[in-house]
Amino acid sequence: MLKKYLLSMGKVVAFVSFLFAVFNANTACAFIYHQPELPDEVKRLRKF
Repeated sequence: MLKKYLLSMGKVVAFVSFLFAVFNANTACAFIYHQPELPDEVKRLRKF
């Protein structure tokens, strides 16, 4: 039962991190001087 719970929680964490990466790829930094460089995998998630 614990293994099934950990597997389902792992899927939730992976999905939330994917959503955060998509959100981060489609927004810009609010500060003028600091825009961190995104990895190439995240750059492919951009929609514009």
